[in-house]
Amino acid sequence: MTAPVSSPSTAVPGPVKAEPRKVTPTEETPAEEAATEEAATEEAATEVTPLEDAPVDGNPPGLVLPRPQLRRPRSRTYSLTVRALGPVALLVLWWVSSATGLLTPDVLASPPQVIDAVGELWGNGQLTDALATSLTRSGIGLVIGLAAGLALGITTGFTRLGDELLDSSLQTLRTIPFLSLVPLFMVWFGINETAKILLIAVATTFPMYVSTVGGVRNTDRKLVEAMRTFGLGRLAIVRQVVLPGALPSLLAGLRLSMTLSVIALIAAEEINATEGIGYLMSQAQSYARTDILAVCILVYGLLGLTADVLVRGLERVLMPWRTAGPGGGTR
Repeated sequence: MTAPVSSPSTAVPGPVKAEPRKVTPTEETPAEEAATEEAATEEAATEVTPLEDAPVDGNPPGLVLPRPQLRRPRSRTYSLTVRALGPVALLVLWWVSSATGLLTPDVLASPPQVIDAVGELWGNGQLTDALATSLTRSGIGLVIGLAAGLALGITTGFTRLGDELLDSSLQTLRTIPFLSLVPLFMVWFGINETAKILLIAVATTFPMYVSTVGGVRNTDRKLVEAMRTFGLGRLAIVRQVVLPGALPSLLAGLRLSMTLSVIALIAAEEINATEGIGYLMSQAQSYARTDILAVCILVYGLLGLTADVLVRGLERVLMPWRTAGPGGGTR
């Protein structure tokens, strides 16, 4: 029995291990070196280093909460003191000039002489009667002018027909100085109270008109169209939308008109007045009483200042969000 012939064994090749490829470093060109250095510089510049005093609670490291610079609100006493510095400085300068002889009594009376004149006029009742007469003239003329300016401004600013029909004529009349109307009013109405009141009314109409037109035209048109969609009529839109939106402009016009009413009052009381502050000035001019002249000038100034304070108070009530000035301080 012969042994089986074994076939030659075939070798099974095992897994071949690849030798690691040796990469020879290549030299960088000068341009590549410059680009590498630039990238490293930018990376170092953009790297944020966390601050030691940076807030940690709920904030990523390296970020700082913004801290707005808020001004401390000024007290009302401080504000009134600053506002009074100018008038007090003028009074001191007037007093010193009179005491040193720079201002003689025939040019301008001294403050003590003016105070004595106030006591004299107040004691005999002339100042109170004149003040009441002047305030009545100014008040009636101001009311007529404000009503006319408001009505014309709403008509011109809210309707296209009113704009085309009235604006050009009113703008032409606005450029005429109201002082030039004094002789014409004397011819038309004589030297009675009607001419004086109408002159004040004309002077106060146009500032209110211009401010009202600007405020009405700046009203949001989308809001007006929305109110029309809800079925509101024109008068309701004017009352509920247009006038509240134009309130800042209306108060600005009121402020200008009240100031002009005092200026027009001075001119109106020069039309042969027999009572009022202007009449006191005419009598004082005839007798060269510079103390009474100074009293009348101060009364006119106080009237204008009072009107301005009243409008400021009205702004605080109707628009409290505007009482804060820039930087958080109160006006």
